[in-house]
Amino acid sequence: MKKLYLVGGTMGVGKTAACQALKRKLNGAVFLDGDWCWDADPFQVTEETKAMVLDNICYLLSGFLRCSAYRNIIFCWVMHEQGIIDEILSRLDIRTCEVRTVSLVCAREALAERLRRDIGAGLRGEDCLERSAGRLALYRRLKTVKIDVSGLSVEETAERIAAV
Repeated sequence: MKKLYLVGGTMGVGKTAACQALKRKLNGAVFLDGDWCWDADPFQVTEETKAMVLDNICYLLSGFLRCSAYRNIIFCWVMHEQGIIDEILSRLDIRTCEVRTVSLVCAREALAERLRRDIGAGLRGEDCLERSAGRLALYRRLKTVKIDVSGLSVEETAERIAAV
């Protein structure tokens, strides 16, 4: 049976790195980062662009679910509202797969440290600190398995996700 991993978390918590490591751990795995479906300059959040990104995500995930080459489909994105998770799942044929929904969470201090490293490396702007930290509490309300990654390495996080 196929497994579909939906991994959410606030910006900078380590979703992409953990999912890349998870992909290497699992057999027949494919990974999609939701950010790849909405990489634009200028980045615009409108009703039209929000609908477009969900269409893009669901199209790609549906293809991965249908493809016999993949047994483990890994998707990560911010997914800070239950409605986002529910919308994605409602648009996929998940009758023949196990769905595992995970939220990566961490202490505010750990998040700030991770984001400062990214800012120092030129990967993110200064404005990301407050925006990302402001979303942390939202993940506690979701119907997902929570994994506190504050003191975990990328590999340890991937192992915890695989064990869900």
